[in-house]
Amino acid sequence: MQEISTKPYFMRAIYEWCTDNGYTPYMAVKVNHAARVPMEFVRNGEIVLNISFGATSGLKMDNDAVAFKARFGGVSRDIHVPVENVMAVYASENGQGMAFEVDLSEANENPETDAAADEPVKPVLGLAAVNSKPAPAETAETVASQEEVKKPEKKSEKPSLKIIK
Repeated sequence: MQEISTKPYFMRAIYEWCTDNGYTPYMAVKVNHAARVPMEFVRNGEIVLNISFGATSGLKMDNDAVAFKARFGGVSRDIHVPVENVMAVYASENGQGMAFEVDLSEANENPETDAAADEPVKPVLGLAAVNSKPAPAETAETVASQEEVKKPEKKSEKPSLKIIK
């Protein structure tokens, strides 16, 4: 008999710890053909999901997968994530939680993967380093005037959901 992984137990423990302390549990997922998630929200082959009680319906975290219903853009979607695809479970407020190793290379090497895995990947714009020192030709006055022009706009309050019965 094969020993059961400790990963799903740790995932449930972190989820419970988050809810007991009033934090919002999030789950980072490595997406492949086995994960059923809204692909329009996947970035760099990964997605982060809010798995709190208020954001999900019928959440089930067993030893094989995490499954629930959630609304994305107002549309209810069925989510199914194999435990092997979970990269982390953590509290969004402070980042405390647990990260896990995810090795999906065996699954991706399988020639019988579904057609979606064979589709070309769209290029994603990445971050680039920016030199923070002003160029020698710039003076302190030009840097100060540029900073005045770049005054940040006042941010509005964080969006919130309103439950309507």
